[in-house]
Amino acid sequence: MVDKVPMTPSGFKKLQEELRMRQQEERPRIIEAISEARAHGDLSENAEYHAAKEAQSHNEGRITELEDLLARAEVIDLTKMSGDTVKFGATVKIVDEDTEEEKTYQIVGDQEADVKDGRISISSPISRALIGKSVGDSIEVNAPGGSKAYEILAINWG
Repeated sequence: MVDKVPMTPSGFKKLQEELRMRQQEERPRIIEAISEARAHGDLSENAEYHAAKEAQSHNEGRITELEDLLARAEVIDLTKMSGDTVKFGATVKIVDEDTEEEKTYQIVGDQEADVKDGRISISSPISRALIGKSVGDSIEVNAPGGSKAYEILAINWG
């Protein structure tokens, strides 16, 4: 059984663009660097050659990873999402019950998560605590710095 990877349409598009860039721009550039370094002669002491081969290995590994993720992607159309409980794709406004600090997060796939942009992974502790809850509910999250309590202020879609 192949595990599906949930993601938003924008996250899917970003991964497709990275794959295209790595295959059509990065791969030819690295191949050129390898052949240029080969022309310098003795490969055993050629730092440029070894650096280019290492870059090639890294790039090909990421291409394989991207192809796998895109093949297993389950793109979830957020325009069709609605409801009163938190689930994948929801944008949730919460307030820290101790500091009264408000935060807004969108729950997205693992590959799309970027806390600075307000996107948190579906598998993060805070997302797991939010899933299935409604406005007004309190959640407790065991964070590395200790336990934190939040109240859900709003749930938005799209």
